[in-house]
Order: sequence, then C-alpha cells, then structure tokens
Amino acid sequence: MHRDLTLRMVFKKRLDKEQALQKARHYCSYQERCHNEVKEKLYSLGLNKQQIEECLSLLIEENYLNEERFAQQYAGGKFRMKQWGKVKIKYELKQKQVSEYCIKKGLKEIDEDAYTATLKKLAAEKWESLQAEANIFNKLRKTQDYLLQKGYEHELIKQALRALQQQNV
Repeated sequence: MHRDLTLRMVFKKRLDKEQALQKARHYCSYQERCHNEVKEKLYSLGLNKQQIEECLSLLIEENYLNEERFAQQYAGGKFRMKQWGKVKIKYELKQKQVSEYCIKKGLKEIDEDAYTATLKKLAAEKWESLQAEANIFNKLRKTQDYLLQKGYEHELIKQALRALQQQNV
C-alpha cells in the first residue's frame, strides 16, 4: 500500500500541453502572475522548456499574462495592504525576475502624497510605541530600523525622524 502511493507520486501523470495550458489560464485568471511564477507552474505540470515557451507566448497573446500589469498590481497592493516602501517592493519584484521597465511602471502606481503620508504615519506610530524608551538615540534608531525594514528610502526616513524630533522637543 505505502509503496504503491510512493510509486504513484514518483510517476505522477504528466499533463499534455493543452491540459497544462488550461490549468495555466485558470492560474493566471485567479490572480495576476509574473512570467516566472507561471513558468514554475508549467514545469511542475511536467512540460519541457519548448512547451513552456509556447504556452507563455500563448498566455501573453491571450492577455492572461502581462508583466507590466502584474508589477502595477503588486506594487499598489503591497503598498496599500502591507504599507511597504518602494525599496522593498522593488527588491521583491527583482526576486520575481520582473524587468526593470515593469518595476518602474509598477512603482509609478504609488501616489507620492499617499506614500509620504504613510511613511509619516508609520514613523509616528512606531515613535509612540517607544514611549518607555528614555534614550532619544535608541528611540530614533529603533524607529529608523523599523522604517528601513518596511522598505522606505533612507533620505525620506531621515526627514520624517527630524520632523518627529522637532514635534517632541
């Protein structure tokens, strides 16, 4: 019994190109995907490199797959939902092998005023959460580290911290 299950897993039925393409269409219509995610999915379905390239071309032609659209939705979503900064968003998109052009297009989706307001809000919230911290330098460092970890630019963080310091003098 156990050996049968293991053999079935090893010799898992490979899908033909058309079946895999159908699964990929569903995979892409459920949520925006980057090319790399779809490529990995197609490999997991048992397709070879040539078949994968053909499927990717078809998915792009049929508008199931659009890396520029993916980058825009990813950047906007991560900023709105997780309040990530542009540095972290750019890093994550690079990890997904999204082109530099698409990354720039994606980051343009983020409204500058909303971005600055979110940074200031996060800085103020972190600053307030450190009320017990007596040493002002530790408080500044902890707030800065938090904002860097969220992916905000160093120069913008410095400006936000200066403003917080001036408010609390």
